[in-house]
Amino acid sequence: MGLEISVGALADLKQNDPEGAQWLSSAFGVANALLQKAGLPEHTEPAALPELRSRAVMGSFPYSFLHYLRRAYAHAALDGQWRATPVVDGEKPAQDPVLDEAQDMFDSHLICHSDCEGFYFPIVFDEVIFGDDEHELVGGMLGSSYKLREELVTVAPALGIFLLGEELNDEEADRISGRIDAEDGLQRELMAWLAAYEACRLSIEHKTAIVFN
Repeated sequence: MGLEISVGALADLKQNDPEGAQWLSSAFGVANALLQKAGLPEHTEPAALPELRSRAVMGSFPYSFLHYLRRAYAHAALDGQWRATPVVDGEKPAQDPVLDEAQDMFDSHLICHSDCEGFYFPIVFDEVIFGDDEHELVGGMLGSSYKLREELVTVAPALGIFLLGEELNDEEADRISGRIDAEDGLQRELMAWLAAYEACRLSIEHKTAIVFN
């Protein structure tokens, strides 16, 4: 079992699984009700999309890879000069005290999100949206694709990733993929970063939700 990060899910389901499309539309409706409650604009998911090309090596990976990325972000957000080194064998990144403290803040869209399900919408909002007793939100928390991308940009230097502003060019994407293939010690962080970054890029460009499942 592992985490799959996808975009354009509703358009795909409408073609291949109408029942699944109906369920996802309903889940998006709950998220939109919470956005409306918070005074934010609702998200309108495209019913049809062109083929979306991700440069990520893999769109799915073990849940733990996300913990490695979150640990790196927590350190980078605390200290802009921090640079990632491989987590020592036997240590669990989810138990890192810096990450633990960052989790208690409930303000990071990367950290404050379910490991296995939920959405990011291509809408700008600062605070993570939480489900409540009246709205059973898938994953319990809703994030912003824009804020997630912002946090991925923050952690990029710590992982040795070079961006032009917020943009990842094809050459650098290929270099990251090569590092993942070579298992340079940070391959887990890099795989999760690239999958999440590419999902943000496509989400923002095509106004489609990021879906964790």
